[in-house]
Amino acid sequence: MSHTPVPLIPAPQLMLFLLQVAVLLTLAFVLGRLAVRLGMPAVVGELSAGLLLGPTLLDHVAPGVAAWLLPKQAGQFHLLDAVAQIGVLLLVGVTGIEVDLLLLRRRSATVVRVATAGLLLPLGLGVATGLLLPAALVPGGTDRIVFALFLGVAMCLSAMPVIAKTLTDMRLLHRNIGQLILITGMVDDAFGWLMLSIVVAMAATALQAGVIVTAVLTLLAIVVTAATVGRPLFRVALRQADRAAGPTGVVTVAAIGMLACAAGTQALGMEAVFGAFVGGLLVGSCGGVPRAALVPLHTTVLAFFAPLFFATAGLRVDLTALGRPVVLLAGLVVLTVAVAGKFAGAFIGGLTSRLTKWESLALGAGMNARGVVEIVIAMVGLRLGVLNTETYTIVVMVAIATSLMAPPILRIAMRRVELTAEESLRGDRSGESTAQRTPYR
Repeated sequence: MSHTPVPLIPAPQLMLFLLQVAVLLTLAFVLGRLAVRLGMPAVVGELSAGLLLGPTLLDHVAPGVAAWLLPKQAGQFHLLDAVAQIGVLLLVGVTGIEVDLLLLRRRSATVVRVATAGLLLPLGLGVATGLLLPAALVPGGTDRIVFALFLGVAMCLSAMPVIAKTLTDMRLLHRNIGQLILITGMVDDAFGWLMLSIVVAMAATALQAGVIVTAVLTLLAIVVTAATVGRPLFRVALRQADRAAGPTGVVTVAAIGMLACAAGTQALGMEAVFGAFVGGLLVGSCGGVPRAALVPLHTTVLAFFAPLFFATAGLRVDLTALGRPVVLLAGLVVLTVAVAGKFAGAFIGGLTSRLTKWESLALGAGMNARGVVEIVIAMVGLRLGVLNTETYTIVVMVAIATSLMAPPILRIAMRRVELTAEESLRGDRSGESTAQRTPYR
């Protein structure tokens, strides 16, 4: 019995895809270096690459070039999306490897206080803002409560990919504040995605008790499985890979583990990004191999996958809608509420945990970055009809503005936070030199 062979990618489509990757990476690299020269992390320039090549600029300045280089065909665009998704999953996974779980256990009360305040305050303010926005900004047929809840969820989430890249670019991953930002951001995002699944269910049908119970049980099942089964499984797999193939095998198995965890959480109705972060935590905490064996994975992700992901994300953003005064005014109000809620929540949580005001300010700055996660949420809202074009643009503006705010505020705050011996030792274990650890000075 003969089988029809799976068709290959047509040559013109493959050529265009390779050209797109080359152009996006080139512009992301150039703008990333420019951002570094201006005292900002490279991620700021990498995000700007997509904005320049997308509907925000190139579609208006040179529509013929834009239509040829980046045609709005689903099949062509999905090639870029697929590579970009692998990039963001590996970026978040590599970040999870750097998380110090001993610090989490020792400062669990601080994490709970900061995460709770950083979640509830922006959530409440976002819901209130959604209830008060003009009716013209609420899509016809959408329940105002659902719209307000959706906006609240968008305001309370942080952006793990942007936070991870920002902390990496600024060499802050080994600092206690960097660790706290990652961990509290992860906790907030876990509950944020949980609430998003509930709001999406409300938008699609109606709120049912079974939806909430299922979402909570799923989250608990992921955590318990990772702690009881995941760690020993990762330890055995990494050690076997190290014996069989050395660092190459370790990198391969680590990447497989993170992507498999991402697929698992996606299958369970949670976000794949959350699973990748859990996978990274397991790789870093299982004690299977030395951290030095994972350096090639770290380098590949930061040099290729992460810049391509951030550049690709900007291709779907069109900021020209902000030219309408009512949209711009509403956007500024939402931005103010979003920043105030996240900053105040994290700052209050930090002060009540006996952190200094500068440490608390750094926490607020890091957790305030919404980045591409908020853009993803905006896309979900647009697809469901919870957001219209104007409110979608507002949410995207908040995502970009808060991501740009984080680096300079972090730099100012961390100049006033003394480097401890524990932090220095953690930096040595991750392979950073003293000069690498303090570029923000």
